[in-house]
Amino acid sequence: MKTLILYSSREGQTKKIAEYIATQLRGEVKIEALTIDLDISNADRVIIGASIRYGHFNKVLDKFIKKQTALLNQKTTAFFAVNLTARKAGKDTPETNIYTRKFLQRISWQPHLVAVFAGALFYPRYSFFDRVMIRLIMKITGGETDTSKEVEYTDWDKVKSFVGKIEELN
Repeated sequence: MKTLILYSSREGQTKKIAEYIATQLRGEVKIEALTIDLDISNADRVIIGASIRYGHFNKVLDKFIKKQTALLNQKTTAFFAVNLTARKAGKDTPETNIYTRKFLQRISWQPHLVAVFAGALFYPRYSFFDRVMIRLIMKITGGETDTSKEVEYTDWDKVKSFVGKIEELN
């Protein structure tokens, strides 16, 4: 089984999750940053992970899916979204995470499996503007506001469970 894991990551948490998934899967696994022109034809299984920033996925994700929809729908596929909203119970599933739900409703690709994982706050790595904006959002939503901190919200047991479900698809 050849698995291709593609990720779109801004600060590195989605990449970290993709790398963890790669270490847990059986068979030949290749991991790459998502670009529009990636060739997925040799993969039996394709897993795509993407982060959300300010309510939006990277535009490369949309372009890639539009270009590859037919081929993606012929393969065993999974998708995972990573965002800070998912740190809250009740906003951490494909059905309850508004960004993921809206995204899946507007695309033609229908992954066999979908998950939503909480990401991480990397205040010290952010630009001044992002640090101020994300701190404001976190204050409004009851999250961490100390801009000297890095906080990982990812539930690794949930990621491991997702890997188990991927293995069950084949």
